[in-house]
Amino acid sequence: MSNQAVPDFTLPATGTAVFTLYPIRNQSLVIYFYPKDNTPGCTAEAQQFRDLHAAFQKAGSEIVGISRDSIKSHENFKSKFTLPFALLSDAEETVCTLFGVMKQKMMYGKQVRGIERSTFVLDHNGIIRKEWRGLKADGHAQEVLAFVQTL
Repeated sequence: MSNQAVPDFTLPATGTAVFTLYPIRNQSLVIYFYPKDNTPGCTAEAQQFRDLHAAFQKAGSEIVGISRDSIKSHENFKSKFTLPFALLSDAEETVCTLFGVMKQKMMYGKQVRGIERSTFVLDHNGIIRKEWRGLKADGHAQEVLAFVQTL
């Protein structure tokens, strides 16, 4: 998907009624997809993005996290870990499908369909400049920040 423009999308978001992609044209955007609120890997990833949030903003980039969880679940997760960025609810999997992050995975010995942990960096024109798929949460936010600082 690198070097492709992302079509506009709107999703329910924490703190506001909705998040729409294309008003965010004056900065880069980190979109990270994660499987589930309040799970160990997803919590670690969110905390690492939280801890580096000021550095992302200094580099001219905003962050949003997307999962299939409800806004209520997102609000609780965001509050519990004082996340300074919006979490978006994609219960219908429309944006997950757009980015191709829905995969068959093994969980506790069972095949389940879920989000493959993935991150995308969009430039100020909405073009995907870098993507990471099937990644490990630990240390990933720092790697994304290093890339954003090169834009």
